[in-house]
Amino acid sequence: MGKKYSLKGLIEFYSDLRKFKSTLSNSTDFPFGKNKPIMNEKKAGSGIMRGHYFHQDLLIARRIFQNNPQKHVDIGSRTDGFVTHVASYRKIEVLDIRPFSNSIPNIKFVQADCMQLPAELSNYTDSISSLHAIEHFGLGRYGDPIDSNGHLKGLESINKILKIGGKFYFSIPIGPQRIEFNAHRVFSLSYLLNIFHTSYKIDHFSFVDDKGDLHENVELIENSIANNFNCIYGCGIFELTKIQ
Repeated sequence: MGKKYSLKGLIEFYSDLRKFKSTLSNSTDFPFGKNKPIMNEKKAGSGIMRGHYFHQDLLIARRIFQNNPQKHVDIGSRTDGFVTHVASYRKIEVLDIRPFSNSIPNIKFVQADCMQLPAELSNYTDSISSLHAIEHFGLGRYGDPIDSNGHLKGLESINKILKIGGKFYFSIPIGPQRIEFNAHRVFSLSYLLNIFHTSYKIDHFSFVDDKGDLHENVELIENSIANNFNCIYGCGIFELTKIQ
């Protein structure tokens, strides 16, 4: 079936078409092809600047620029967002279990299962990121091996890759802790902080709330930790320094 258009939309479309043709005079530079009415964008905004990926990708790309590490490695983040943001101004190495066939300037890709770290990557870099990725490890969604401890193995691999004193940029869904198989896990802040407290110092914590709005560099206080900043499915964004 073809697209359905409203009567009002069609009237506006043909009115605009007549006005446009009246401005052409005798120009033949652009012959007309098929009409393709677009009727839902006259009053639309210039874009959608909200949500987990929009905010995390921009925020962490900015922080890496400011911190200017010797080397930056990423595990599993979105290639058409965060990775290309970083690649626009510096080199980045990407480890992902999924194949990546394109050759893009500033991006070095290695296909790897980061639940089983290759020995040569130990103590490899002073800067690493994993944005909205660890929650999938071990659920089989991307062809990875089924493993209920996949998220812990992924975080252990990241810790081994990162040098002491190096930065770890990390984001994850936050809210009441649960598995929504096989899409993702959702993590409570108390669970995450318990994992991090012996190995990392928290430099910055930001989060995206359930409405998709960013709250940058907020204080992690007891009540907010307990209720996950009132998120059911938010996004916690950490900047951490490895202490051991």
